Amino acid sequence: MEVIETAFTPWASLIGGLLIGLGTVLLMAVRGNVLGATGILAGFMTPSSSSDWAWRAVMILGMISAPIAILLATGSFPAIEVPVNRWMMIVGGIIVGVGVTYGSGCTSGHGVCGVARLSPRSITATISFMLTAGITVYILRHVIGG
Repeated sequence: MEVIETAFTPWASLIGGLLIGLGTVLLMAVRGNVLGATGILAGFMTPSSSSDWAWRAVMILGMISAPIAILLATGSFPAIEVPVNRWMMIVGGIIVGVGVTYGSGCTSGHGVCGVARLSPRSITATISFMLTAGITVYILRHVIGG
């Protein structure tokens, strides 16, 4: 059985976390909006005004262009390894989509912004995300074997 090893990247994780925190604080300070990726995407698809659409478009463009910035800075794209097949990703995407809908937000909205605001709903949602992720990884790596 193949063992999937998770890479420990403390510096990249620290820098990424600091940038996410900075972006979250700036968005709240400048626009008064919560940085929730699915909420940003949903509002982009059905904007309430042109200014609402514009900031969302900039955020999405920033998310999409990050690998290009890495390429320009380092000379190569970031390595992305997905240890599951296409059908597992599709099923996982559907499950996440349903969870985001019923949970009124995603990990970035609840986990980064909601927990920082001490929202009981977000704290509960984040605990749920983390427990589910841990159980899923355990099942995939140790029960199914994969």
